[in-house]
Amino acid sequence: MRVTILGSGTSSGVPVIGCECRVCTSPDPRDRRTRASAVVALPGGNLLLDTATDLRAQALREGLVRVDAVLFTHAHADHLHGIDELRLFNLRRQGAIPCFGNRDTLERLRAYLRYIFDAEQGESWRPALTLTEVTGPFELLGARVVPIPLWHGRTPVLGYRLGGFAYLTDANRIPDESWGLLEGLEVLVLDALREKPHPTHFSLGEALEVVARLRPGRTVLTHLAHTVAHAEVSARLPAGVELAQDGLVLALEDRPETAPASPRGGALE
Repeated sequence: MRVTILGSGTSSGVPVIGCECRVCTSPDPRDRRTRASAVVALPGGNLLLDTATDLRAQALREGLVRVDAVLFTHAHADHLHGIDELRLFNLRRQGAIPCFGNRDTLERLRAYLRYIFDAEQGESWRPALTLTEVTGPFELLGARVVPIPLWHGRTPVLGYRLGGFAYLTDANRIPDESWGLLEGLEVLVLDALREKPHPTHFSLGEALEVVARLRPGRTVLTHLAHTVAHAEVSARLPAGVELAQDGLVLALEDRPETAPASPRGGALE
């Protein structure tokens, strides 16, 4: 299994429009962050985690030419507003793209995007998508997907686990029932917005507390704000913890639940 971090930034992206702070004007390419998203290469195809606002630019940068399914963590704009780009991936699949999320997310999708789900039949300019509510673990593209209930302020959101990999963005609390679902991780991608506390995101310190409890093999901190200078903060992180950057590739060992169904399945083309 291979995971590519498509975007590692917060809702505004970095640099922030009109900002002249030291991170927004940094020459370090690691300080340039598109909106948070990732893609997982699985035995049966490419699984997209959220349709970030910058999906078009991310796909072009990474050579992503196929998306076979989408897992939505939640329906906030920065994780949703690239959804129209799925039209081009419909052409690759020659059919609708299955999309998954919790009930709150799907209700918001239908309300925000009526042009997709309520439009008249035969209109060709809208994405062709199917929506399925996530209520428990399920099989998708040759892998077992385990939803991880989280809280993003007062909004119920989902993280996802696939084998030894878990993706937990946009959260500030892990409920008691979710901790056991996160044991024995090889790689954890975790929200860590900034050093200062925030009402809906883990701060850097809070994220490190999560890491200390879960003890994954490797942790990548994502959804980073423009107050996080990559070189400076990276130098202070404990062993096994790093900051995400756009384009970062994470290679994981195949486990039984993600064993390849065919030797050519799931790669980024």
